[in-house]
Order: sequence, then structure tokens, then C-alpha cells
Amino acid sequence: MPVITVPQAFDEEDLYVDIERIFGEALLLKCEGFNFAGSIKLKAAAAMVASAERDGSLTADSVLVESSSGNLGVALSMIAASKGYRFVCVTDSRCNLGTRLMMEALGGEVQLVAGQEAGGGFLGARLDHVRRLCASDDRYVWLSQYSNPANWRAHYRTTAVEIARSFPRLDVLFVGAGTTGTLMGCARFFRAWHRPVRMVAVDTIGSVAFGGDPGRRMIPGLGMSMRPPLLDESYVDEVVRVEEADAVRACRRLARSGFLFGGSTGTVVSGATDWLARHGTRDLTSVAIAPDLGERYLDTVYQDNWVQDLYGEDPLDTTRPPSQNANSPL
Repeated sequence: MPVITVPQAFDEEDLYVDIERIFGEALLLKCEGFNFAGSIKLKAAAAMVASAERDGSLTADSVLVESSSGNLGVALSMIAASKGYRFVCVTDSRCNLGTRLMMEALGGEVQLVAGQEAGGGFLGARLDHVRRLCASDDRYVWLSQYSNPANWRAHYRTTAVEIARSFPRLDVLFVGAGTTGTLMGCARFFRAWHRPVRMVAVDTIGSVAFGGDPGRRMIPGLGMSMRPPLLDESYVDEVVRVEEADAVRACRRLARSGFLFGGSTGTVVSGATDWLARHGTRDLTSVAIAPDLGERYLDTVYQDNWVQDLYGEDPLDTTRPPSQNANSPL
């Protein structure tokens, strides 16, 4: 029986969902949402805070500050509350209301940027706001999830090891790409493993993480409006790009089978099942990482009016197959 004294001490490592009966493709989802932060971002948050404490940049009178579309902000709010730090999350209008309320319930301060910097989108505006805060008071400590190596190292030491332990014959791993911390940590681990593992990054259309034209993105979590500083494409074998409407449809299809997952998970599932269907590889051991659960998306992905206003009626039809996702080798 686990007994813990701080919330970050609990994180379910070995729960997988077999979604073959739902999507018709042999794919296992590694569920990362069963911790008190509700997402995989707990791992990066804990590692970055611990690194800042070790190097002395984070002290008792420091104020943690981070740019986040939601999940990392919740994880840092939780850790800050357990350790007695102040925390300021800089986010934008795409952050779900439930997520903002959760950060505030945990004692975090949420600052919402209203505009978009030219060429940098919401992320550019958020980062500029963080820089202004840091320039205004030297107590602010910016962990910078976008460039902090503790981000990818957290997944090198935990997520990848957990998958390797459960699947010693792993063939292909699908990982959503945001900051690319999870992707790079897993890719670096499996590059040196005892057998080749195909690393497939799943991105959202409109993201410029792997190049291409920027576009509207309304589901927080995956995608970037700039090239991720942590990204090293030499570790990635392929990139699959997913329409947000298909991510919504995948989420709702999972929910109709009793599994309520978040928007990032819907994107990864849509990209992974499409890749498997096109490659005809039912004999492969395939795993996809599900970053979060769906409660924080009840007023967006699972709200019919929100979906219809942005994407029309099509995503509400969970029986329709996804559109052809863009696929490119690296």
C-alpha cells in the first residue's frame, strides 16, 4: 500500500490501454495521466525543479515562473504548493478554463496574455511576458521547459525505461511533439537500445516544429509556433501531422468506449492508428504515449458547440475514418 507525503511521489508507471477493438489497429497506449497533476508533465516539472534546486538557482525566496498552455502549469502549481514556492504561470486564451482554475486552486498565479507577437503566435507573446517579469525582479526563476535539458532527461530516465521494461521487443513508438522533451528523451534512450525502434513523432497541422507553414491551433498541448530548441531531428525516423478535427474525433471515439483522454492523446492516437493502417504492420509491437486525461477538455473537445464552431459537424461523427494525415520521413 503506497503511503506518500508529497503529491509528486505518486505516478502510475505501468498502465496501458489496448485500443485495437476501438480502432482496429494493434496499438497500446501508455497512460501518463494517473498522478496528482493529471499528465506526463509531472515528470518534467519535478526534474526541472530538482535541477534548479541542485544548482542553487532556486531558493526559498524565489518565484517560479513558466510559460505553459496548461498541463505543465498544473504540475508546477502542485509541486510549488508542496514545496512552499510561489508560482506564476503565463498562459493564453487557449488554456482551458478548468486548467486555469486548477492552477489557482493549488495556489498558482495565472497571468493571461491577450495578443500574439508577429511571427511567434501565442507562444511568442507568452515568452516575451516571461522575459519582462524576469527583468522586473531577480527573484523570478524561469525553468524554460522549451530549452531545459532536464526536460528530456526526465523521460530518458523514466518514461523510456518504463516502456523498455514492459516491452523488450518494442518495434515502433509514437510520441506527440510539443517542447519535444518526451520525444527526445525516449528517442535518445532507444537509439542506444539492444534492438532498433522506429521513432515516429506526431505533430499537429499548423505547428512549425518540423517546418511547414504556421496555422491556427486551438487544442493546447502539442505543436509549436517555433522550432523547439530541444529538438534533434537525427533521432526521429518519421513525422506524422494530424488535423485537429481528427484529434477531436479520436478523443470522442475513445470516450464512446469509456476512455476519456485529452486532446494531445487524441492527436497521438489519430496519427498512430493512421500510420499503422497505411503500413499494414499488424505484427509489430507498437506503443503510443497518452500524455493526459480528458476532464480538462470537457468545455472544448467534448463540448459540441465548441467543436462545431471551429471544425464543423464532421468531428462529431466518430464512425468516420480520419482524413489522410500528412506523413514524412526524416
